[in-house]
Amino acid sequence: MRLLDRYLLRELLVPLCYCLWGFLLLWVSSDLFTNLGELQKQGMLARDIADYYLVKLPEFLVLVLPIALLLALLYALTNHARHQEITAMRAAGVSLWRIAVPYLGVGFLASLVLFVVNECWAPSSDERAKVITKRHQAPDPNAPGPNESRDLRFDNTRDGRRWGAGLYNRKTGEMSKVGVYPIELDVSKPWELRAERARPVDGVWTFYDVRVFKQTADTNAPPVPTLQTNVLAVPEFSETLEEINSEIKISDSMSLRAAKKADVPIKDLVNYLRLHPHLDRSRQYWLYTKLEGRLAAPWTCVVVVLIAIPFGAAGGRRNVFVGVASSIVICFVYFVLLQIGLALGTSGRVPAWLAAWFPNLAFGLAGLWMTARIR
Repeated sequence: MRLLDRYLLRELLVPLCYCLWGFLLLWVSSDLFTNLGELQKQGMLARDIADYYLVKLPEFLVLVLPIALLLALLYALTNHARHQEITAMRAAGVSLWRIAVPYLGVGFLASLVLFVVNECWAPSSDERAKVITKRHQAPDPNAPGPNESRDLRFDNTRDGRRWGAGLYNRKTGEMSKVGVYPIELDVSKPWELRAERARPVDGVWTFYDVRVFKQTADTNAPPVPTLQTNVLAVPEFSETLEEINSEIKISDSMSLRAAKKADVPIKDLVNYLRLHPHLDRSRQYWLYTKLEGRLAAPWTCVVVVLIAIPFGAAGGRRNVFVGVASSIVICFVYFVLLQIGLALGTSGRVPAWLAAWFPNLAFGLAGLWMTARIR
């Protein structure tokens, strides 16, 4: 690594660390000021509160890392321009694009970090935080366990099956009070299955205390029982735990669309789309826009580098607070474009990929064009 690259990285990473710590302290202090009374009512100690904010940190980092990178980069570039350092580097034969290489490297690494955090830790942060808030509360004997869901309803439109269960364990796949039915009435399909319990055994769904029914040609007549047995393995039931869990997450996300909660990871969106190849248009628009948005979101870190270079590297003896003001304006415009794009995508007015990627494309291309015009 050249001496110039090390210098530029040091001048960027120091304000970036300050920005991240500053945003973190501001977030924790403001949230504590608002919710401290509620946290104390739940019997949480200082260690519990620290654990609570630690598990919420990935969700916070996803939101604040691009903003902190933009603010730090504009501050560093404005400071360089103010002291004529960029002018001196360019006079020595170093192009602006070469100067931007370490910044683009930081933006690329930040995007990778953001993608991993957003997929692996942020989606479960809200659920883990709720577990911490209940550490000192008396357990409800009637409440489901941490990995259990009541009244499971799971549709597999790919294979035409509908599952129902009174209690479902998301970790082991064990179900109680199970029913498996055809989604559409079809007398050629002999299975309508009811069982006391079910669980996957070596990848095969196995039912216990089972009764199997057959549909009749008379739609008003009840199904006719054809089999009753203690154990029944059904290898043609291809549903996996991952697919069933993705159904639960997607259903919760869509029913709480306006709620403030972590987003759904890409693998769950893909599993849901695999199980439901024939979705209605409104749900299809929402899911594909959500999927494209998950893919586009991490690359905001690269986009902020592209847009910050022409704003911060322009010549002139400017105050460093110009960079702060510029970051506020850029974030506001980006957020407005993002919300407009997602609204158009979920309503089906524009393709999902364009709705999700439009802010990145607009700001990235604008940054490249403005950088090319700098003399």
